[in-house]
Amino acid sequence: MTVLAGGVGGARFTRGLLAHLRAVDPDSSVTVIANTGDDLWLTGLRVCPDLDSIMYTLGGANDDERGWGRMGESERVSAELTAYGVGWPWFTLGDLDLGTHIARSSWLRDGLPLSEATARLAARWNLGATLLPATDDEVETIVTVAGDESADIAIEDMHFEEWWVRLRASRPALAFTQRNASVARPAPGVLEAIATADVVLFAPSNPVVSIGTILGIPGIADAVRATSAPVIGVSPIIGGAVLRGMADACLSAIGVETSAVAVARHYGARRDGGLIDGWLVDEVDAEAASALHADGIRSSARPLWFSSVEETAAIAGDALSLANVPHSGR
Repeated sequence: MTVLAGGVGGARFTRGLLAHLRAVDPDSSVTVIANTGDDLWLTGLRVCPDLDSIMYTLGGANDDERGWGRMGESERVSAELTAYGVGWPWFTLGDLDLGTHIARSSWLRDGLPLSEATARLAARWNLGATLLPATDDEVETIVTVAGDESADIAIEDMHFEEWWVRLRASRPALAFTQRNASVARPAPGVLEAIATADVVLFAPSNPVVSIGTILGIPGIADAVRATSAPVIGVSPIIGGAVLRGMADACLSAIGVETSAVAVARHYGARRDGGLIDGWLVDEVDAEAASALHADGIRSSARPLWFSSVEETAAIAGDALSLANVPHSGR
């Protein structure tokens, strides 16, 4: 089966999915297609936040208390870079994490594509899944933000990470643009993973800048529409609030209400040219299930909080039940 995923939420969902499959069908294989719109060059290094969150989480090295980065981190190098006035002092890279970025950047400068560099990194971690970037091309997400009258700043463009991490989405986003997305190509294996899957899953990741960025790579949304596999999404919204992060600020920018039903309708039913066949919602949004059935999206409700790996595995199992394949997949 194939999962489209952003960073923290996508990583945790996939970890639960793998736990579920180990219990019911150990021979299943999983491919994760990761968002690369958050990627950036920083201090001469290529940093891929979502790829790394998935890799560390599935590899058992993620700092679950913070939600991101490596466990047991130190930050001496970042402190030195700040002392030299290099990089972004508010975007701290841990010393262990820097090892990943240095290795990746070295391979990229040697001419390897991001997909090959990712495979080399992932080989160390025994992920239990194949990890693919959505594209080998650089498609960094740029946010057009509203002006700041108090600082006499007009409308401006900035990298998504600056808006997300430094500003904490405090200035309203007016638009999101992925540089070069219109001419980017899916990374090797991406279209095949979607076409040959028994199930395609949309993790509960940001619909605009995570799943939306993946689907914005030419060919990927068409592959999702064309696959013979059922396409099932897990809502990132519970009771009108985001599971984590600030996806509500992103949804507002594209005119989509922060609700489970609105996000499902944003993806749309495949029978009408949309992208999903099924949608798993939290029990507090159970009324969305009946509303979506009329739209051609089968839906069911259950608690969606990732309170433990075991509970997340149960959530993944219920998502697969919506696809009528609770015990197997490839």
